[in-house]
Amino acid sequence: MTTPIFTPLADAVAALRDDGYALLQPQDVAALAGLPLAALDALIPSWNALEPDKYLKDGGRYRRRRHSCFIQEGSHLTQTPHRAHWQPLEYNALHGGMNRLFEPVLPATVTQQAWPALVTAIGQVCSQARGTDAPWYVEAHQFRIDTTDGIGRPTPEGAHRDGVDFVAVILIARDGIKGGETRVFEADGPNGKRFTMTAPWTMLLLDDATVIHESTPIQPLAQHGHRDTLVLTWRARAFQGQETSP
Repeated sequence: MTTPIFTPLADAVAALRDDGYALLQPQDVAALAGLPLAALDALIPSWNALEPDKYLKDGGRYRRRRHSCFIQEGSHLTQTPHRAHWQPLEYNALHGGMNRLFEPVLPATVTQQAWPALVTAIGQVCSQARGTDAPWYVEAHQFRIDTTDGIGRPTPEGAHRDGVDFVAVILIARDGIKGGETRVFEADGPNGKRFTMTAPWTMLLLDDATVIHESTPIQPLAQHGHRDTLVLTWRARAFQGQETSP
């Protein structure tokens, strides 16, 4: 298991601009949100209420999720009417090109203090890195990857970009598993980093145009295990597919 090298919170914007990613430890994620870790932890039980992903083209049963969309303007976050998740094939060769309508994030989750505080705080880091105060179109994905099939694939599409401006991958839980190593590579260069996120609320923040990323499969240490994450994306101008599929 490769130990992460964390980015100091004060350097997060510069790291995002210069290196294409920043890796924050849990205490700094809480500080960024302006909340104690206990407030973030109050969100964790909602990962026990995710629904099966019915769109997996590899026939797997290892992924459960919820998905909702928001518009961020400064520190203000507004949830949009529920809509499908869509990606072009160039960014997701496995599941792109189709509308995937997942169950929404539960109202009891998004109305907790920690939800808008966390999302908008990260979005403001993205705004500073990009030098803009324009609205962001935000998609939120709660994931649970489990070992129901003996192996679980956090990124079945492989190393990829998401077709957005910024991506945050936040670890929520690792329970009874091995694997799940995170890998970040330059999109147009030879350099890469690999590490394993182990502590809840560890966050990898990515410039999606600069780097590609993936997480390796997980396997159970004993009978069963799972890995939970919150993946957030910020995109300028519109949601993916909105230009052609409102």
